[in-house]
Amino acid sequence: MNLKMDPYRLGLIATRTHYFQLVARLGSIRQASKALNVAPSSISRVIKQLEDELGTPLFERVRQRLRLTSAGELLLYHVRESYVDMNRAVMEINDLSGLRRGTIAVATIESAARGMLPEALEEFWSRHPEITVDVKVVSSQDVANAVGDGSCDLGIAFDVSVPRNARRLSSLAVPLGLLVPPGSRFADRTELRTFDISGERIILSDTSLSLSMSVEELFSGSMVEFSRRSRTNSIGLMIDLARRGLGAIMQTRVGVEREIENGELLFIPLRDPKLRPRRLMLMSRAKSEISDAASAFATSLSRCFEQLKS
Repeated sequence: MNLKMDPYRLGLIATRTHYFQLVARLGSIRQASKALNVAPSSISRVIKQLEDELGTPLFERVRQRLRLTSAGELLLYHVRESYVDMNRAVMEINDLSGLRRGTIAVATIESAARGMLPEALEEFWSRHPEITVDVKVVSSQDVANAVGDGSCDLGIAFDVSVPRNARRLSSLAVPLGLLVPPGSRFADRTELRTFDISGERIILSDTSLSLSMSVEELFSGSMVEFSRRSRTNSIGLMIDLARRGLGAIMQTRVGVEREIENGELLFIPLRDPKLRPRRLMLMSRAKSEISDAASAFATSLSRCFEQLKS
């Protein structure tokens, strides 16, 4: 068996496995094409080539979605195992150079990317300037999935369970509150009850964000009526709209630290028996699988968690 392979062939294999994994995760060639900015026909052709070479279907259509066949599930398992093994080998090679070079992959929610992550990166790069840190902003559940399947070393997420093959490094209970500009009718309040916001124009997060579950839980069965000004999956847009006085948002302080410190927004905690604090979590791959560089960056992120507690 010839073990040598030219770069073109290696690139082709990487492309095929990437397309296959994305279609398996999204359950749709069209959604995968949007995520990759690649024509659906190209992705369909790659999947068809894989199926022809293996001599068996990898997907079946169920209620307008693509679901893995038994053969597809087996292929996905081995593709992920191969990725983890390759990633482990790369990390071990990088470890030979200590903390002088290497790459860390981080999955995070948007609010942490706006707030604690830049601060942690500034501290980390001041000590380890040659370490590359790749950051992917996704939903909380996708953060957990990325750490669990080994595609990311570290993850920051709200209200998720720690997956297998991962461990919790830090955890923090963060209260939910109303964020309003200084001119708001609530500017002099130190806390609010649910009924206080009746009639307020609220900018809501959509269901792709775990924040929406906390808000829905708060208003479930409530007689409070408010005006829904907008619904979006962008924390940044929600904050910018609130800064302009175009509506109030219900969120934690995470990701809004700069606006609160500058006096552009006020954070007023919400007190309600039905409302539980949100749980912000820093997780990592198993200790045996994480590089020295990722461990060092995890330490920087843990310090940010400690600062949020104060």
